Amino acid sequence: MKNLLNKELRLATSPLAWVFLAAAMMAFLPGYPILMGAFFIGLGIFQSFQAARESNDILYTALLPVPKRDAVLAKYLSVCFFQILGFAMMTAVTVVRMTLLKDAAVYRTNALMNASPVFLAFALLIFTAFNVCFLGGFFKTAHAIGVPFLTYGAATLLLVGVGESLHFFPGLRFLNAPGGERLGLQFCVLAVAACVYALLTALSCRASMRRFERIDL
Repeated sequence: MKNLLNKELRLATSPLAWVFLAAAMMAFLPGYPILMGAFFIGLGIFQSFQAARESNDILYTALLPVPKRDAVLAKYLSVCFFQILGFAMMTAVTVVRMTLLKDAAVYRTNALMNASPVFLAFALLIFTAFNVCFLGGFFKTAHAIGVPFLTYGAATLLLVGVGESLHFFPGLRFLNAPGGERLGLQFCVLAVAACVYALLTALSCRASMRRFERIDL
């Protein structure tokens, strides 16, 4: 597995996947739907799948003396690696915004979502949508990437819409406090999102393993 993961990160990963990690810094932008940063990180990972398809990477991997299930697991682990990196960068930005920059006027007057634990929770849900919608859809054929990516895009727009709307509801204005309010509740939401990410990603991986074993490449 170590060698397969090495192969994924060194040979099958597009340089754009690394470049698009910078989208995590979009969490600094006021007056912008900052959850789109998580979408763009997924877009960078998508570029790797597009490049790998053109180079017949899946066929090459399937011809290696390794179980097909391991090939799927390596793909999922490489995707999770980039998602965790992006999440770590978003977390760092969130900490800075909630401490050093909490009194900045641009964030206090920001009508859109501010960086907070709930923001991080929604970012994890967007990553979950990528793993379920795109990865799960990709391994139905191990070739088609268009429809799975569109499905992921639609799920992302829905999650962004919900995330950006919550703090406008009565009793939920605390979600948009630049310095954070009711952090205990917000961290509980983040913990639930982390569990959802881990569980649905694992279930998607297992389903993809079964599908890939049935595919005749």
